[in-house]
Amino acid sequence: MAADSRSPDVAPLFEISDLHVAPAAAPADEILKGVSLTVNRGEVHALMGPNGSGRSTLASTLMGSPEYLTQAGSVAFKGEDITDWGADVRGKAGIFLAFQYPQEIAGISVSQFLRQALSQRRGTDLSVLELRLAITDWLGRLDMDPAFADRFLNEGFSGGEKQRNEILQMAILEPDLAILDETDPGLDIDALRVVANGVNAVRADRPELGVLVITHHQRLLDHLTPDFVHIIVDGRIVESGGPELAKRLETEGLDAWR
Repeated sequence: MAADSRSPDVAPLFEISDLHVAPAAAPADEILKGVSLTVNRGEVHALMGPNGSGRSTLASTLMGSPEYLTQAGSVAFKGEDITDWGADVRGKAGIFLAFQYPQEIAGISVSQFLRQALSQRRGTDLSVLELRLAITDWLGRLDMDPAFADRFLNEGFSGGEKQRNEILQMAILEPDLAILDETDPGLDIDALRVVANGVNAVRADRPELGVLVITHHQRLLDHLTPDFVHIIVDGRIVESGGPELAKRLETEGLDAWR
């Protein structure tokens, strides 16, 4: 692929072009079959579709998971081809993935994890006091107990606490692109509203943040209004539109797009 001559300030924040992806363990079993998607600064995109359509495969691929093999196409971030970048390099560059099922890490507190991650992101050691003040501020905004910062990462957390912790990480790490992979399963309406309000608070602080929300449900989008909605079926984006497309999907079901 030829080098992109556009400057990083002019190029789209994030651009996926004709992406074909298969499991690394089974290269013949293609999952993504030519996905193209562009996210500009400050935009919120929602990706919706049935189970097995390739939504979470796309999220993992965009974060550089070694479990998936990019067979064709490219991924560009701020005008630079990052198709071959590993997950750690993408994270340091400013791409963040909120996991559907965050892992527990015993013995490492939330604050310790965030200090290490932010130091890696910035390339410099961060003072304990500076980080503590930032965490305390965001815990308040996310309606979380200040003692949360000293708990072991995701250990014994409820589903809502795990997802709010993902949003806390997004707030502290200050990414340029946030990918939210199924942040809403199992959350009651109050927890869902808190998570969505947290995302909106981060966006208010960082208006150029690009967001890709991967979800099954319209209910999250009621609180987190997307600029664009895309429907993916069998590894292909079959339709794109505005927020009204999500409402159509909720009303008509997926049969219209199969």
